[in-house]
Amino acid sequence: MNHIFKQGDLGKPVFLLLHGTGGDERDLLPLAEMLDPTYSVLSVKGEVSENGMARYFRRLAEGEYDVEDLEYRGKELYQFIEESAKEYEFNLENVIPVGFSNGSNIAINIILREETPFKKALLFAPLYPVDLQNNNKDLSDFNVFLSMGERDPIVTKEQSERVIQIFKERNATVSETWVNSHEITQEAVLAAREIL
Repeated sequence: MNHIFKQGDLGKPVFLLLHGTGGDERDLLPLAEMLDPTYSVLSVKGEVSENGMARYFRRLAEGEYDVEDLEYRGKELYQFIEESAKEYEFNLENVIPVGFSNGSNIAINIILREETPFKKALLFAPLYPVDLQNNNKDLSDFNVFLSMGERDPIVTKEQSERVIQIFKERNATVSETWVNSHEITQEAVLAAREIL
């Protein structure tokens, strides 16, 4: 997969950077710098093209996911992270997904996999309209920061509340910040830093 790996201080966590639709592996590098410049970075580009824009999985329409593709791509991405952990010598438990929009959505898919040992995630503008009836992963030792838009034109307030519920129902510790729209704000970044 197209990616950038930047070695930080040894023993420190690794930010897994996952961009929004139309972004690439360079998009969130400045965000990682603002969050903590001493952490390593693994930034991965989505491999699905939607009208020339890079994404992590296909969708059938705005807010309507191709769930089969989401599952396949989530598994593939997690395998790539496992391979990267061996290649770049970092511990999977030290990986912190940092996602925006489509990147946050694939991050949720990975976090909810039984085998994933992540302890923290920072998710900006997430949306996850997927039936999770058969997913009972216990996230009681998991800490998630969610930044959501009060007037987001893509994700309704109800859909944002649903993401909060997904984590709370699985006993995760949830920190939430509400911003105006579908965006990453300075205020949200400062709030996200607190859970690091």
